[in-house]
Amino acid sequence: MNKPNSELTGSYARTTREITVSVDPIFLDDESDPDSGLFFWAYHVVIRNNGEDTVQVISRYWRITNAQGALHEVRGEGVVGEQPVLGPGDAFEYTSGTPLSTPSGIMGGSYQVTSSGGDAFEIDIPTFSLDSPYQGRTVN
Repeated sequence: MNKPNSELTGSYARTTREITVSVDPIFLDDESDPDSGLFFWAYHVVIRNNGEDTVQVISRYWRITNAQGALHEVRGEGVVGEQPVLGPGDAFEYTSGTPLSTPSGIMGGSYQVTSSGGDAFEIDIPTFSLDSPYQGRTVN
């Protein structure tokens, strides 16, 4: 698992082929209902191109695992309905969310990108913790 890194944009960050993905997860207490087993997080993502080639985000793959080990996978085109093009020095930011049936879990994955030269490759999304203040509490 990646360690939080306060020197980068988000709480968790990982660089692959000069593209840095940083993520800052936020527990949304107002959207959650612990008594019903619903815990909801938002996560803010920044994708920054630190390289010299223009790249385009084509698709995403997420692995979302709750505290009981149940895995949910999400695959889809682009991010938040877009396939952003990032020139050298450009960044793309978005916020999305995920529910869990447990008070904690982890998320991670990858983006599939192509370079302006036609090279297709994956960019790692750092694995990050989804932690709520309800951890350790038994819901009856």
